[in-house]
Amino acid sequence: MNLKAFIQDMKDMMKKNYKVLLLVLLLAFASCSFTSKTFDDTDKDKLLIQVVTYVLQSGHFDPIKLNDSFSEELFSDYIEQIDPVKRYFYKSDFKEFEKYKTEIDDQLKAFDITFFNVVHNRMMQRIEESKAIYKEVLSTPFDYSIDETFDTDYDKIDFVSNKAEMKERWRKQLKFSTLSNYDDIYQQEQQAKKKNPSYTMKTAVEIEKEAREATLKSINVYFNDNIDDLTREDWFSTYVNAIVEEFDPHTYYLAPKGKEDFDTQMSGKLEGIGARLTKRMDYIKIVELISGGPAWRSQLLEVEDVILKVKQEDEEVGIDIVGMRISDAVKYIKGPKGTKVTLTIKKVDGTIKDVTIVRDVVELGETYAKASIVEKDDRKFGIINLPRFYVDFEDYKNLNAANDVRKEIERLKADGMEGLILDLRNNGGGSLPAV
Repeated sequence: MNLKAFIQDMKDMMKKNYKVLLLVLLLAFASCSFTSKTFDDTDKDKLLIQVVTYVLQSGHFDPIKLNDSFSEELFSDYIEQIDPVKRYFYKSDFKEFEKYKTEIDDQLKAFDITFFNVVHNRMMQRIEESKAIYKEVLSTPFDYSIDETFDTDYDKIDFVSNKAEMKERWRKQLKFSTLSNYDDIYQQEQQAKKKNPSYTMKTAVEIEKEAREATLKSINVYFNDNIDDLTREDWFSTYVNAIVEEFDPHTYYLAPKGKEDFDTQMSGKLEGIGARLTKRMDYIKIVELISGGPAWRSQLLEVEDVILKVKQEDEEVGIDIVGMRISDAVKYIKGPKGTKVTLTIKKVDGTIKDVTIVRDVVELGETYAKASIVEKDDRKFGIINLPRFYVDFEDYKNLNAANDVRKEIERLKADGMEGLILDLRNNGGGSLPAV
């Protein structure tokens, strides 16, 4: 495919009022398999940098120059994004990174990702060190007899100089969190005592230990379910987004999984079982059954069920998803309409059973326009709530916000509407043609 020709085609489409968001332009390029000799680098990350920088400079409505000023801004913003509270990097790390401060623009022009690699590798090292620090700090009680302060204005504090300072920064943060947990537990104990005077309250030592354990559990969950699940691709996506956001705050790059999620949000439908999931300490749990979806209709699954294994209809043995990234597990659970998937489920009571669900198209009702009539002073007013300007990119004529709103207006008129309120609260945007 010829990239320059593709961009010109997109520009021609825009002139015909088929306004295409730059975001979609970026996604289209990122999804293509380029055969042009101009883009012949086999390294995926470098190829992505080639594509993104080319698109931004050729297709953005207000392109900016890739120069030292751009490089300095990108440097500061990227470091702040990945270590906003300064609990990973040291001053020595920052000093090492600074040698690239005015070189990132040159690297981008050369499709060089040295800066990203250096920062990423150091970040992975510091994350592992931080795990050891917080576990050590929380292994013993805090000293609550000393009066000390904890500064939460992270813009005003500097990176630490050594491991002792890093441990001290973590200690204060963890003590602050533990104090909050301590107060919650103490208040619960007081309420229990108030309801039942014979109740024996926990001692201060017991409350302190429970509060520290709560802090440890919370931070373990944070690292296990968030940080540890991030792949190099996720970190690189953050870097690419730091680049594109320098052009304007409304331009984004979406990695393949993010693009898939974006399309689902825009269309309000997917093919699968119709269950929302979350991950807690290696286990993937059902938190919601979507009304009308296959899982909801089957009455075989419940909120709080834990999914242990997933088996396709052509497989004899299921795949163990315990410890798997939730995005990877979802790939096994979702599938084409009409196909079967068998889930090994652990119920709340501890029993384990296999459940087979026939996949279907699941509509996310909260995506679509909803209309109602309200009466005031014997007059009728229509209200249309529009959560987003949705569209099915593969079936625009049959599913888009503009058509649905038009239908709702006609229905409201038929019901005697005298005035209309279009509720766009919490509407995050969406398809420009739909707008």
